[in-house]
Amino acid sequence: MRRILVTGCNGQLGRAINKVYADAVKSGEVVLVNTDVGIEGVTSLDITDINEVESFVEAEKIDVIINCAAFTNVNAAESAWDAAYKVNAIGPRNLAIASTKYDVKLIHVSTDYVFDGTSDKPYTEFDAPAPLGAYGKTKYEGEQFVKQFSKRFMIIRTAWLYGDGKNFVKTMINAASDRDEVTVVGDQIGSPTSAMELARCIKALEPTENFGVFHGTCEGYCSWADFTEEFYRLAGITTKVKHITTDEYPTPAKRPAYSVLDNYMLRLTGSYTFADWKDAIAEYMNEQ
Repeated sequence: MRRILVTGCNGQLGRAINKVYADAVKSGEVVLVNTDVGIEGVTSLDITDINEVESFVEAEKIDVIINCAAFTNVNAAESAWDAAYKVNAIGPRNLAIASTKYDVKLIHVSTDYVFDGTSDKPYTEFDAPAPLGAYGKTKYEGEQFVKQFSKRFMIIRTAWLYGDGKNFVKTMINAASDRDEVTVVGDQIGSPTSAMELARCIKALEPTENFGVFHGTCEGYCSWADFTEEFYRLAGITTKVKHITTDEYPTPAKRPAYSVLDNYMLRLTGSYTFADWKDAIAEYMNEQ
């Protein structure tokens, strides 16, 4: 029986992790130790507190840590650097230290925003990160800490995540309810990724010794506007999507114009093959 600590269990990925492990939990193969902060009825664990993390990992006899906790508000991170850094960098550092101290495997989730978006081809795991804003910078620092302090780690960079919870898909569907037209950025290109697909990838990697950095996104790519048009089509929504430029939609945080990730290491190691982004959003919409 493996005891798996899931941090940020109430987020989109944390919920998906619980779904994909449901059968393993039911059979007794796995025990999920779900934690979050400030969620009623959920065990609280502050990953930014090293003493709390070490005590918890030891007391709960954890075998594997899946770190889904993150400060994900990209715009807010620009004016809340300390808060973002504590969750996105210090938190992973603490988990990494504990993972080595108690010989625990660490799976840490990172982001496409560690890249600056100036590439003309998909980024592999071997391309040099160059984050543009506070969110990407703090997430990259988290990666560095994991590499520095953990001996048995998997870092999985993902992108444009959506799942059970607040997300871009639900926001845009709600926006269409009383509008004939919505405006969506059409010059930022990436790979919309289902939280369920990412959770399946994590479940495939978790029992292995296939350590290192991985890119984990749904196959294919599109713009935010293209993505919106596709899930509108699936939902039977006739609201028009007007493509606008990034300059026409200024935000506090600068975002990479092109952040398509190549799941190169997953292909080389045969670990997991993600669904195409269109198939994944179709599955998601069918379950709503």
